[in-house]
Amino acid sequence: MTEPASSPFRRAGYGLLGSHFDYLLHTRPAEWPIMAAHTSLGYVLAVGFTGLASGESLGAALLGLALWVVFLNGGTLAINSAFDKDEGDIGYLRQPPPVPRHLFGFGMALLLAGGAASLLLPPAFTAAYGACFVMSVLYSVPPFRFKAVAGVDWLINMIGFGALTPYAGWAVTGRPADRPIVLVFAAFAPLFAALYPLTQIYQFEEDRRRGDRTLALMLGERASLVLAMAAAVVAFVMFGFAGAGRGWSMLAPAGGWRVGLLAVAFLAWMVVLLPWLVRCRTMTPAEHQRGMYAALAAWAVTDVAVAVGFGLG
Repeated sequence: MTEPASSPFRRAGYGLLGSHFDYLLHTRPAEWPIMAAHTSLGYVLAVGFTGLASGESLGAALLGLALWVVFLNGGTLAINSAFDKDEGDIGYLRQPPPVPRHLFGFGMALLLAGGAASLLLPPAFTAAYGACFVMSVLYSVPPFRFKAVAGVDWLINMIGFGALTPYAGWAVTGRPADRPIVLVFAAFAPLFAALYPLTQIYQFEEDRRRGDRTLALMLGERASLVLAMAAAVVAFVMFGFAGAGRGWSMLAPAGGWRVGLLAVAFLAWMVVLLPWLVRCRTMTPAEHQRGMYAALAAWAVTDVAVAVGFGLG
């Protein structure tokens, strides 16, 4: 998921761009595939696998993907780094380079350019982009800096990454979303509530040094993991209700395997969280970091389960 400082990617980047490559690294390209997959989920749900194979709305989808992943998400992470000034490992970036002088301006330029280009896409996508733009500024930039406010940091990410990201993939097609699909997008909010504290546990020392009082830091490792498990349960209950809204039933020929897919995805989360909960008090920051990446794998399994379950006719 991340690359060491001496990786071929970094060597090639610095060879091409020199010190300007620091700016690109602070957009955390290692996260781009994860964001792209989660955004693309909404597109697959909108057009189905048949539409995917025929390239339905593909041009709009590719533009929306670039804007959401590189400009919105990359710009958000850049302005976040501009104020955090992390010295240790952070999510999707090991051994971050020193913060470049104009990183905040670079990040804002990405956000603004993406917002302007989003006007080329359906209004629903533009509205989702605009909402996340505002939340990005509130999250990272003083005097707001809601990432340092316990609970608010979770809420912003639940809405932005969790629910609005797959919705944006749907919105590029211009199609209205029915109630079960809205519930699917909403379910990713509590699922991100499960993931988000896992991205913070290994950074407790960095957060303490900056004076950030994240909810995960205030709760501690064990309570954060219990809350993550509870949030995951809520998410999968919501997925189940969305499936019921689509007529899924264990007794129906096409319903049983779809329910089974959700069960496999839920099991993937429990395989990560239960051992972590048992061992959390004795784990090192590096082990907590590996746990975070294991949870990202469970997220990927969930994306695939939802795509196949709801995307196949």
